[in-house]
Amino acid sequence: MSHENAPLRGFTIGVTAARRAEEFATLLTRRGAEVVHAPAIRIIPLSDDTELERVTRSIVADPPHITVATTAIGFRGWVGAADGWGLSEELSRALSRSRILARGPKVTGAIRAAELREEWSPASESSAEVLEHLLAEGVDGLRIAVQLHGERTEWEPGADMCEVLRAAGADVIAVPVYRWTPPEDPAVLDRMIEQIADYGLDAVSFTSAPAVASMLMRAKETGTLELMLRALRTGVAAVCVGPVTAAPLVELDVPVTMPSRARLGSLARHLAEELPRRALRIEAGGHELGLRGRCVMVDDGMRCLAPAGMALLRTLAARPGRVVPREELLAALPGGGGDTHAVETAVARLRAALGAPAIVQTVVKRGYRLAVDPEGM
Repeated sequence: MSHENAPLRGFTIGVTAARRAEEFATLLTRRGAEVVHAPAIRIIPLSDDTELERVTRSIVADPPHITVATTAIGFRGWVGAADGWGLSEELSRALSRSRILARGPKVTGAIRAAELREEWSPASESSAEVLEHLLAEGVDGLRIAVQLHGERTEWEPGADMCEVLRAAGADVIAVPVYRWTPPEDPAVLDRMIEQIADYGLDAVSFTSAPAVASMLMRAKETGTLELMLRALRTGVAAVCVGPVTAAPLVELDVPVTMPSRARLGSLARHLAEELPRRALRIEAGGHELGLRGRCVMVDDGMRCLAPAGMALLRTLAARPGRVVPREELLAALPGGGGDTHAVETAVARLRAALGAPAIVQTVVKRGYRLAVDPEGM
């Protein structure tokens, strides 16, 4: 597979999505990436959601004047859950008596598949434009159902819409499809947080604000939040599907990159463009080195290194061509104990793993350096 067809070869990317994770992972592996998957949230099955059932029965008993549908999967899931509760026909009748506004073409398709009809949809696919449209019409005294994107958090666009509509005098019914909780077994997420903190991933991807919030909460609970944030600020790329997802990280001064369109395909293409551009490349010992989270590219070959080797190489690469004392290299080794003999052993293994011993140069009585020509630095 050529570099053009596999731009992510050698890169390891964390995927935190709970929904469509396999689809997204396939988009990345086709581009050459290694994928580590750790769902940061658990989606509550709609059929088990007592709050959604309560809200649905409320809508059936007292149909809203207006219904705002925001996502296709959420609307379809809501209709499917209602069918499971024996409320399908009643919900359909209630919504048919309501003026339905659709956020975009996908949810429009879901509405029509349910044999309902939307009254209006913005060209921008923007929740903000839907809100502006409602406020321009006037909503005082109207009963409005708003299908939320997911859990009602401070980052949930639907929640903001609900608050604004209430402030404008509407009686708002929040329809909480796809609510989330932290994962039942946090061990896999804990491992990903450790990998981020140890710079073992090149990037971590997020497709929802709740996934970001859940990972931040778990890192805080386990005492690894500051280490994780340091890595996200200084080496591990935080890649988000859009600005709503990115908001919790931006508030914590984490640099975030995102595609121009909030779509999984766009996110995969963005990663394929962004990670090679950001990757550190060094000419040393007559070879080109490309550092990755778990491996190093030596010319066109990928070399997988042990954690000790990666730790040494990262420390040397932070000051290419300059001597790094043995004591500093010892502190960088996993565990950080022992004496400088452990550094000599680790360097010997690193040279062997690289297959190019001249890349790491011994400076007698001082330490080691990457064999970078000072004139080329």
